[in-house]
Amino acid sequence: MSEKKSFYITSTIFYPNANLHMGHVYTMTVCDIISRYQKLMGNDTYFLTGSDENTAKIVKAAKEKGQDIETFLKEITSGFKKLYSDLNISYDEFIQTTDKEKHWPGAIKMWNSLVESGDIYKSKYTGLYCPQCEAFYTEKEVVDGKCPMHNIPLDRLEEENYFFKLSKYTDEIKKRIESNELEILPNTRRNEILAQLGRGLEDISFSRPAHTVPHGIQVPNDPSQVMYVWCDALTSYISGIGYGRDEESLKKYWPADIQVIGKDILRFHAAIWPAMLLSAGLPLPKRLLVHGLITSGGQKMSKSIGNVIDPYELINTYGAEAVRYFIARKISLFEDGDMTVETFKKAYNGDLANGLGNLVSRIMTLAESNLSEPVTVPEKSIPDEFKNALDKFDINQAANIVWEKIAELDKEIQEKKPWATKDKEVIADLTVKLYTIARMLNPIMPETNAKIKALVKANKKPAEPLFLRKDA
Repeated sequence: MSEKKSFYITSTIFYPNANLHMGHVYTMTVCDIISRYQKLMGNDTYFLTGSDENTAKIVKAAKEKGQDIETFLKEITSGFKKLYSDLNISYDEFIQTTDKEKHWPGAIKMWNSLVESGDIYKSKYTGLYCPQCEAFYTEKEVVDGKCPMHNIPLDRLEEENYFFKLSKYTDEIKKRIESNELEILPNTRRNEILAQLGRGLEDISFSRPAHTVPHGIQVPNDPSQVMYVWCDALTSYISGIGYGRDEESLKKYWPADIQVIGKDILRFHAAIWPAMLLSAGLPLPKRLLVHGLITSGGQKMSKSIGNVIDPYELINTYGAEAVRYFIARKISLFEDGDMTVETFKKAYNGDLANGLGNLVSRIMTLAESNLSEPVTVPEKSIPDEFKNALDKFDINQAANIVWEKIAELDKEIQEKKPWATKDKEVIADLTVKLYTIARMLNPIMPETNAKIKALVKANKKPAEPLFLRKDA
């Protein structure tokens, strides 16, 4: 028996300064679909997510709520985990950067490795700082004195910090990306980072004074400084699988097969992170999948505009499976995708309640009434076109293929009229094809997959509709 192939996937780790929104749900669902597919293919799959907790944002948010940091973090990260559970997100590790046993040894080892490579030095710095990004910007990167991401005025800070020689690695990172040793999907994002590399990278601050950010990992041998968020947080991708404490586990899963990020943090993951790994003598991840952002009504979700969609409103009304379906099929993976409550409801009624749900009810009613026993189902019945789509991480195409199969099965029922002919062979064939659709749904809609397979194996029609129409 051949040994299982390992497959390592990471989501970004999110700031636990507030509850998660649809953008976070999008990232996590994409990761989960990829992870579940790899498990379905028999691979030894490890899916890491977590929370980025050693930041000034956390200190500020905890203070505003009148809580100590530990209580605040426990409350917020519990909310993260509940949402992931409700969405059926099957992660293997939730790494927290405040974890002194799992994360800190790796972060400290990374820092020391950068020092040993001669890539850390101390210098005074005056620059523009965004408290939302927790990032410094150069004059040429800002727009009218404001953060290019958050459109808020930047603070001008003067500090003595440790710096990382990012500029030293510009050419090598460019070479690795151009050769596809570090593959960046889609090409638009690859071209974007190559353009940035063509302009050259500048050295960046890798620490902050401890009196400014009194929460974080002390710089080794200098308690007056704490590690800046990027050195600390990015290292979680390897500390979570053993870097600094379990080299066998690290060797098993690193380099990552895919790291999933949003387009707004491309520079940090396609420039700073590879440079850190090169400095530390570690392999680069095999690929970065850079997804777009979710808008609502053509605009960025904003409380002031009133177009923010609460994930729980959708889950409580339509169910988690519907949320997963919409993300997989209706949100473009490589561009910004739009979502409104109206478009969501239309997709739910048309594609789930009237589509898949109705198909399951029709076929299984025929099977229960006309077949004396359950059909024999093939366990390896996933079409190659579906596998090819997910092998290329094209989730939209994979979901479209499933719904094409649903449409084909609907058409076959209309043409063959098994409710009139009672043809057992036709009904059995329809039931087997339904089972194949269920298997394809495994990564996208795992609960629906399990329900359909259970009905086929029991040769029973559903006791209630899989999806109830929402006409209100």
